Amino acid sequence: MRVPRLQCLPAMNRLLGRHYLGARYRKLLHPLDRPPVAWVTSGAPVEILRAMGIVSVYPENYAALVAARKQGAALCQVAEEGGYSRDLCSYARIHLGSVLDPGRAPLGGLPRPDLLVACNNICGTVVKWYQELSRLLDVPLFLLDTPFLYGEESEDAIGYVRTQLEELVGWLEQVTRRRLDAGRLRRTVDLAARATALWEQIRRLGRHRPSPLNVPDLLLTLGPVVTVRGTPEAVAFYRALQAELEDRVRRGVAAVPGERVRLLWDNIAIWYRLYRFFQPFVERGACFVADTYTAGWSVHLEGNDPLEALAQAYTTVFLNQGVTARARQIATMVEEYGVDGVVMHHNRSCKPYSGIQPVLARLLGERGIPVLLVEADMADPRAYVEETTRNRVEAFLERFNG
Repeated sequence: MRVPRLQCLPAMNRLLGRHYLGARYRKLLHPLDRPPVAWVTSGAPVEILRAMGIVSVYPENYAALVAARKQGAALCQVAEEGGYSRDLCSYARIHLGSVLDPGRAPLGGLPRPDLLVACNNICGTVVKWYQELSRLLDVPLFLLDTPFLYGEESEDAIGYVRTQLEELVGWLEQVTRRRLDAGRLRRTVDLAARATALWEQIRRLGRHRPSPLNVPDLLLTLGPVVTVRGTPEAVAFYRALQAELEDRVRRGVAAVPGERVRLLWDNIAIWYRLYRFFQPFVERGACFVADTYTAGWSVHLEGNDPLEALAQAYTTVFLNQGVTARARQIATMVEEYGVDGVVMHHNRSCKPYSGIQPVLARLLGERGIPVLLVEADMADPRAYVEETTRNRVEAFLERFNG
C-alpha cells in the first residue's frame, strides 16, 4: 500500500546534518573560537548549554541512528566483548562500543566531548553510563538528580532541581571558562518553548479523522526538537511540518489510506524494524494516531524565570512519574484521539518504560481497551523474533475485523 511521504524530511536531514558536522569539524576553528562539545542525555537541560555556546551531542540519538542503519548488533557485541553485560541498555552498549572501537562505528563515532552532562529523570542507567564515559575519556561530568514523582509534583522537588541548575551553571562556567548571559538564556528558552509548543500542536493533528500522520512520521521528525531545541531553525522546521500536515487535513489526505482502526503506541521505536514492523498495521488500515514516547518532548516551558521553567519541565517528564500519572496520560489520549487499541513495546532495554506496562495493560483492559504487548528491544535486533511478533500482531488485528 502506498502511503504519503512527508515533503519536509530532506530539510530536516540537512538541519541535523549541519548540527553534527559543525560539532565534528569545530576542531578546524581557532582554539579561541572553538566551542566546547558536551555529550548529554535526552533529559538534560540543553537550553543552558546552548545559551553558553556549548555544542550538545546526544549519544542516545546516535545509538538510534546506528540501530536504524542495521549496525546496532555489531557495536553491542563490541561492548559485550569489552566486559559490558548484554542486559545493559542497548543504547549504552552501542555507544560504548563506538567509544571502544571507533573504526567500526558509523561516522567514526561521535566527536570527542569536552564535558558530560547527565540527568536521571529518564532512567538510572544513564548515571552509570556517563560515569563510565567520564572514566574512559577522562572528561568532567555533571549529574543532575531529579526526585521521582510517585504522586503529584511538589514545590520542594522543583526547588531542589532549580538549585542544581544554578550549580550546573556555575560548573559549566568553571569548566568552559564561559559566562552565561541571562538575556541569551531567556531567548533560548523562549525558542525551545515555541518549538515544543509547535511539536504538541503537530502531535494533536492526529485527532483528525482520517489522521494526517502516523506515529512513524512523528518518530522520524522528532530529531530537531531533541537535538536543536532552542534554535530558530527548529522553530522554522516545525512550522513547515505543521503547515504540510494541516494541508493534508484540508485535502483529506490520510497517513494510512482507508484508515479504519486508530491505535496508540507506547515506548521507544523498534528502530531496526521501523517501517517493517508498522507495515502489517498499514495494510489493515490501522493508523497509530498517538503515542507516549514523542509526547515526552511536548514540554511546557512557562514563566518569567528560565531556571524555574526548566526545573519544572525536566522534573515532570513522563518517565519520572509513577503509574497513576502514566495511566492517566494514556487514558486521556485514548479518549481525545478516539483510540481503538494500544500497542505496547515491552522494551528489553528500557526498564523504566517497560516495567509497569503489564499494570497499565490491565488498567486499560478494565476500560475495555484491547492491548498488545510486543517483546523486543529498541536497538538490539537479537532480541526480536520475527515470526512470533508477526503472529501476535496478526492475532491482535483480527479483533478489529468486521
